Amino acid sequence: MSFNMDDTQRRMQGAVSALETEFQGLRTGRASAGMLEPISVEAYGSRMPINQVGNISVPEPRLLTVQVWDASMTPAVEKAIRESDLGLNPQAEGTLIRIPVPDLSSERREELAKVAGKYAEAARVSIRNVRRDTIEQVRKGEKDGDYGEDERHGLEAKVQKLTDDHVSKVDQMLATKEKDIKTV
Repeated sequence: MSFNMDDTQRRMQGAVSALETEFQGLRTGRASAGMLEPISVEAYGSRMPINQVGNISVPEPRLLTVQVWDASMTPAVEKAIRESDLGLNPQAEGTLIRIPVPDLSSERREELAKVAGKYAEAARVSIRNVRRDTIEQVRKGEKDGDYGEDERHGLEAKVQKLTDDHVSKVDQMLATKEKDIKTV
């Protein structure tokens, strides 16, 4: 065979995993440590992920805290959180930064639902691109004499089934995320 079905599966799963990561960064009105992951802080002359300068925790459903390890970093962490487009207003108390998570307005909820839809569509496109590449490899394999027409049809059907399964998973993830975003 001139292609590897496991590689196709891995690449499609990679698109789904990337979508999960994107969705973690979307605010839903409930506090989650993943909300702060995309934020980077100017630290020691370079930019570092926020989780490398402090410990993020969720003591209450609407409150995040960041326990900064180096007291001199507290203002930089506070500034990075404030300047992120998450709409959060951190309050520093020594090396502990409290971040209340406000309710989302209905307009903001709609915006976030649209963003989630865009992320999901990008994942679907990525999955379809993997399908296209794999089917091209299968057809090239048939042309090169690696297998016959019947085998090619069978392999294309397997690739299509894999594509349908992964796109369905993306659709389920989007429905769950939209429900999560729109729940007040």
